[in-house]
Amino acid sequence: MKITHFSLSIICFLGILVSCSPSDSGYQKEKAARLEKARRLEKLSKVDALPLEFKMPSDNPISEQKIELGRLLFFDPILSGDKDVACATCHHPSNGYAELRDVSIGVNGKGLSLNRKFNQPNTIPLGKRNAHTILNTAFNGMNTANKYIPEEAPMFWDNRIKSLEGQALEPIKSFDEMRGTRYEEHEILDVVVARLKAIPEYQQLFETAFGEEESINIDNLGKAIASFERQLTANNSRFDQYMRGEENALSLSEKDGFELFMKAGCANCHNGPMFSDFKVHVLGVPENKKLSVPDKGFEEKFAFRTPTLRNLRFTAPYMHNGSMSDLKEVLEFYEDISQGKERNPLVPKTAFDSLINEVEISVKDMSRITAFLSTLNDTEFDKRIPDRVPSGLKVGGNID
Repeated sequence: MKITHFSLSIICFLGILVSCSPSDSGYQKEKAARLEKARRLEKLSKVDALPLEFKMPSDNPISEQKIELGRLLFFDPILSGDKDVACATCHHPSNGYAELRDVSIGVNGKGLSLNRKFNQPNTIPLGKRNAHTILNTAFNGMNTANKYIPEEAPMFWDNRIKSLEGQALEPIKSFDEMRGTRYEEHEILDVVVARLKAIPEYQQLFETAFGEEESINIDNLGKAIASFERQLTANNSRFDQYMRGEENALSLSEKDGFELFMKAGCANCHNGPMFSDFKVHVLGVPENKKLSVPDKGFEEKFAFRTPTLRNLRFTAPYMHNGSMSDLKEVLEFYEDISQGKERNPLVPKTAFDSLINEVEISVKDMSRITAFLSTLNDTEFDKRIPDRVPSGLKVGGNID
């Protein structure tokens, strides 16, 4: 692990606290409290480069055959109820496997990202949450010690599903994302499996990927898509290079921004190699005015998972509902709530996560923190789109 400027600052701070020994008991109590806070922040605020390799579940070893099968499935709208939406519709490689919309338009839509609109007439609601990028989801759940278990990896803004294998099936079942009005949730996966079984090319691809006949089933559908998603890594950003020892990978202002990011308390939650603790927190993010019903998140507490800060150039607008258009707006929001301001009338400051009390962001530091965050971008990832899919449908769904 590379020793950062922040780590050195903590060490010096601890040394100063230990060396002071005034007799005043009030000072001693204050010193002890500051020492405990510094130790807690040092433990919470550990960051690192992403690993060069990823783990995989024991029951789903990766192979080129699975990856390529998963790629075809990811881009094939045969997985949707009306055969018009693919996984790639809202997670397209040209947008870093995310999209530039605040909330998604799934079924009964046409166009890509900002250009996507509902067809008319329409009875389908907007998706209520911002589409996560799929890049680096192989590392979901990784903690500050670089440990994670693929089978237990948390998925979605509310951590409701574990593992990429489980995640891959959920959008197919979702009414507004891919299922639509034609089928019920309990039947759509069986419908999709029956469609795939009726296509000889998919029969052969599944048999080759899984090494057995009659291999098209719900379980293997999730495993194939997950295998493709798992290899979508972007783990060689300039920050990664810096943490691996390339001192000149960051400019002086970016290094200053890194230190300010750590000192401000951002890494209390945005920590580990993924810059996420993968826990849910209550922050009182403003509601997206496009949505008629408030999104109450995890256990209806208005709690949402800490998103990764990697590849932020692809993931705007920000927050769980895309309510903030740029990083300046995000940092100003954190400045507000750290000072006790309420930005969502449905979430009182008494409900805010206690860690927000440790955040200290000033306007003068925001540009340098933003400059640092840009070093987490890595544009060198798998962007290959298949020329065709076995169903013969439009690659990516109705995105033209």
